Amino acid sequence: MGKSDPRARDRIIGAKLRAIRTERADISLERAAEMAGWSPSRLSRTERGLRNVTTDEVATLLTAWRIPAGEREEVLAEVQAGSSSGWWDRPLPGVPAHVGALASYEADAYELVDVSPNAVPGLLHTYETAIAVMRAGSLPEDDLETRWMVRLRRQQILGKVDYTAFIGETALRTPFGGRQALKGQLEHLLGAQDRAMRIRVIPAHQTKVLLLHSWMFMRFPNTKPVVYVELSVGAFYIHDQDVAPYTATLERLDQVALTQDDSRKLMGDLVKRL
Repeated sequence: MGKSDPRARDRIIGAKLRAIRTERADISLERAAEMAGWSPSRLSRTERGLRNVTTDEVATLLTAWRIPAGEREEVLAEVQAGSSSGWWDRPLPGVPAHVGALASYEADAYELVDVSPNAVPGLLHTYETAIAVMRAGSLPEDDLETRWMVRLRRQQILGKVDYTAFIGETALRTPFGGRQALKGQLEHLLGAQDRAMRIRVIPAHQTKVLLLHSWMFMRFPNTKPVVYVELSVGAFYIHDQDVAPYTATLERLDQVALTQDDSRKLMGDLVKRL
């Protein structure tokens, strides 16, 4: 992931700058941009988190908007505290840039909701499942171990965020890696429930919610949710008003999916049959 790529923290900073401009400085976007010597489009993209924003840029804006020194230093301290880099800022051979970008989003989120109708989400993979899924996706053999290590690093966010996974029943019956691998994966999911993660099964033949692909819904402090969608040839993020259909789908899934207790029973029964 390049240094110039926007991250979740840029959306958080942008939302804070917009609040300061409208509530504290009480100036229009056009006037605020003019005061800082910026174009309105540059400031608009900054406030919407669509570009990487530096501490120096934040300082420039706050100074131009005549925010008192004490308040300015407090905001800059917040920005600097959230600007520390992670492993995702260093390019890794064989690992797409969008995977690093996703990890940065996950690190800044306070809630993650995985919706995965056809496969167990990567954040919940065991080693055997991950390697088999990656092979099924035709990833080069030389990249598998590196990709697994990246997935393992991403999994370290679990326990630090509010996490829910809606997993299709079909995914729980598909033996990626073989029968024993599936058994180990199901036992891992049962253990995840014991660690306060919510695992809920989407019944195989339900007709109330149409799910065409896997996606992750991410909530952040002080800014709007973002949806991550991964495709065979990359990934993209959905922002702002375009997130609304996914929010509605989550509400419907909450009604359709099995409860945690019923999901546990189903997974336990599947383990016994393996």
